[in-house]
Amino acid sequence: MSAANSQLNSRRNSIHASISTPQTPVSNPFSNPFTSPTRLSRTASQDERRPYSYFPAVSGVHIPRQRKFKSARFKGGEYEKPWTEIPEPRKKWEKIIFWASIAIGFALGGLICFVSISSIANHSYCLLMEDNFQTIDTNFWSYEIQRGGFGSGSFEWTTDDPKNAYVDGEGLHIVPTFTTESTDITLEQLTDNYVLNLTTDGVCTAQEIDSCSVRSNITAGTIINPVRSARLSTKGKKSLRYGKVEVVAKMPRGDWLWPAIWMMPEADVYGKWPRSGEIDIAESRGNSGDTYTDGRDSLIGALHWGPVSEKDAFYKTSGKHNLRRTDYSEAFHTFGLEWSENYLFTYIDSRLLQVFFVKFNLHYDNMWERGGFGKATLNNSALFDPWSQTGRANTPFDQNFFLILNVAVGGTNGFFKDGVGNKPWGDASLTAPKEFWDAQAQWAQTWGPGDTRGMTVKSVKMWTEGTCGSA
Repeated sequence: MSAANSQLNSRRNSIHASISTPQTPVSNPFSNPFTSPTRLSRTASQDERRPYSYFPAVSGVHIPRQRKFKSARFKGGEYEKPWTEIPEPRKKWEKIIFWASIAIGFALGGLICFVSISSIANHSYCLLMEDNFQTIDTNFWSYEIQRGGFGSGSFEWTTDDPKNAYVDGEGLHIVPTFTTESTDITLEQLTDNYVLNLTTDGVCTAQEIDSCSVRSNITAGTIINPVRSARLSTKGKKSLRYGKVEVVAKMPRGDWLWPAIWMMPEADVYGKWPRSGEIDIAESRGNSGDTYTDGRDSLIGALHWGPVSEKDAFYKTSGKHNLRRTDYSEAFHTFGLEWSENYLFTYIDSRLLQVFFVKFNLHYDNMWERGGFGKATLNNSALFDPWSQTGRANTPFDQNFFLILNVAVGGTNGFFKDGVGNKPWGDASLTAPKEFWDAQAQWAQTWGPGDTRGMTVKSVKMWTEGTCGSA
């Protein structure tokens, strides 16, 4: 017993000694997953040099075993390859139907184009007028002298002054000028106590007294037209009913300039505008397209028609074409019209580039029906039908029209929309011309010399429908 007790005591003392003796703590490299393992010393014991997957047991510490890396890369064997399978026989019809549909679509499109072109291409024309502007030929052209023009409320005063219309090597130039620079009217007279009377100072071609004279009054805000320009027409000299017109021209550059190539009826057979119609072959604005939507990069064509001016239905027969990365003041373009009893369209450079197309006898018996005027009223009164009694689908565009070339400035008829492009006047204002003139510092700097602020016309050709020499 004593020997056994002695041996037991000896083992107890050994255990107490091991517990009481300080030991170097074993570092756990996995206590922080982002900490790199400590590099072992060359003098480390044999146990310490073993891989980290093996550590001697330490009381109270759990040492996880490191897992060996295992690649997820595919190591062979067979896998599905659906693209190598033989498709079902029925699936081949999918491609056949797809490509056949495309082919049919192209064929139908070509047929429609062929029918459309053939319906408008079989006309013979006789040359009525050709002018390459070696001079302003009075056998073709007349000057319209008046204030504003045709109810547009534009701010210019049209003249026969060579400063406003002249010819050089490029052709005809129609150029706006400041009234104070091209006349003896002073700035003070422009705005107060001066009477402009075109009946005595010239030959006024308008019938309305307001279009022939004006008195400036600083209190009322009435001024003399601050800009002068020119308007040339073939009225009474060259007109046509059904045929072609082509005008080669370059549009002007400058804010609030309004170039136009258009046609009006020789006689108001169906009544005052717009009952007897108006044909706009090409209209544009001199403003930059960056500052005014649809500026000089945009070209507009339209027919104006309606039983009264408040019901002008031009929006039903109009179109526009915009250029990209350039505008109509950069180069000459051909602005054309083709017109028959059955259709009318305008185009740019080629008959294939149409601005708008109207087929008179399609869907409608007459223009009254096309406009839906039978359902419209004005001041609670029904409108008068001026056209249907002719029995023609194209009335009022069944009469002779003459050609007009001009550059207007501003206006109060909505062509320049209020609030767009820093427009300095309001259409409803009684002093709109003065508001325009007072903002001269804003827009005058955009007007260049005459060859850029004016419309330049290289040539004009007019043809009538029918065989030459026929009545």
